[in-house]
Amino acid sequence: MSNVPMAALAPLVLVALCFVGFCWYDLSRSRVRYLPRWLWAIVCLISIPLGGIVYLVVGRDGGVERG
Repeated sequence: MSNVPMAALAPLVLVALCFVGFCWYDLSRSRVRYLPRWLWAIVCLISIPLGGIVYLVVGRDGGVERG
């Protein structure tokens, strides 16, 4: 791992952070299933990218909440 330059890892880190940000934005606007919102947010953050994928496939209800 010490042979890999940090500049090569920077795009992967940026994509991962953007994906978590997208999941959190979608989480704030959509209805959720099976878990409370705060728990889905933690799942998305702790297990990148699997947590976000599971949220988008399983935890999202598909409807948009109306204020």
